[in-house]
Amino acid sequence: MNKDSISKTSMDDEYPEVTQADFDRAVLRQGLKPVEKKQRITIMLDAGVISYFKSKAGKKGYQTLINESLKKIIAEDQTDQPNLENMLRKVIREELEKASA
Repeated sequence: MNKDSISKTSMDDEYPEVTQADFDRAVLRQGLKPVEKKQRITIMLDAGVISYFKSKAGKKGYQTLINESLKKIIAEDQTDQPNLENMLRKVIREELEKASA
């Protein structure tokens, strides 16, 4: 049997059409660990912010570095433990308010 003897309809029947719903249900993995799906957005950032992340990014890419930085901020926020910087800001504001009163 040669490839010319296989009709197109028999090949179409063998493999069902993949729909967007199929992709939405798919679980992406890297090794055995599921990989989070990413969503494309448009965002306006200050030029200085972009320059900073581009200078720090290296091979990863600055968008990946921005994403990782935002994940760290979310993780800190979810632990309900203020980080040192936020704690210092709060103390300084309180002291400034006392000094101006």
